[in-house]
Amino acid sequence: MVKSMTGFGRAECSNEKLKVITEIKSVNHKYLDMNIKLPKKFNAYESDIRNILKAYMERGKVDVYVSYEMIKGSDSAVKYNEDAAKEYLHYMNVMSENLDIKMDISAPLLARFPEVFTLEDEPCDDEETKELISKSVNEAAKAFVTFREREGEQLAKDLNLKLDELAECVDFIEKKSPLIIEEYKTRLTTKIKEMLDNNNIDENRILTEVAIFADKSCVDEEIVRLKTHIKAVKKELEAKGAVGKKLDFIVQELNREANTTLSKSADLEVTNKAIDIKTVIEKIREQVQNIE
Repeated sequence: MVKSMTGFGRAECSNEKLKVITEIKSVNHKYLDMNIKLPKKFNAYESDIRNILKAYMERGKVDVYVSYEMIKGSDSAVKYNEDAAKEYLHYMNVMSENLDIKMDISAPLLARFPEVFTLEDEPCDDEETKELISKSVNEAAKAFVTFREREGEQLAKDLNLKLDELAECVDFIEKKSPLIIEEYKTRLTTKIKEMLDNNNIDENRILTEVAIFADKSCVDEEIVRLKTHIKAVKKELEAKGAVGKKLDFIVQELNREANTTLSKSADLEVTNKAIDIKTVIEKIREQVQNIE
């Protein structure tokens, strides 16, 4: 089943102390470009998160947001810097002596100075937290893949309809091509008769001209390749894994054959159908850009 490169997934997992929230969203990209945004206290887990997510996706510009909420306790702790307090007190005494001013300082006043007391995040490197983050990321990734598969199913349906439309245009050209040669032969014979005003026509000469025309306008090979590529696209739409790059290549080949068919066209109806083919291929190409 093909998957879209557009996706979204969210999950919340919690224990007695902590709730971890993971959100994943993605858009089209030629390769896998993963951007993970974490709280500072979770930075140590970035590599683990990246490895988890690689099992769920192969292409796309993916943004991952991991956040948390404390359920019990605090995620910060007050830190007392005794050395900083002693430095402040020392230089206050120096200033008091040098300037001959009264020394009037209390502990609460000293505590107001920068770096004496700081509020720091508690480290979060216990196994329980790691498991909670892993669970949240995995569940969000599963929801993300489900979203992509659902979008991919709709893409596949739309692409199959367009491929059927493409096949009808190719069938029309295939059936019309032999008739074009016969029509050319009839027109050529009529024109020569009018020019010579008699029936003394060199049949061999006419057959030669018709053969030259047929060779220049023959699209048998292009028809065969167009049909082959259409089947190949349908087959890839049923395959597993990331098939977007392969589909993109096949669609390029479809367009190449369509261009050749159009350049060889010597009939208005065939020209119009060839243009229709190119139009449908362009629509297919746009859709294929959305497939992982």
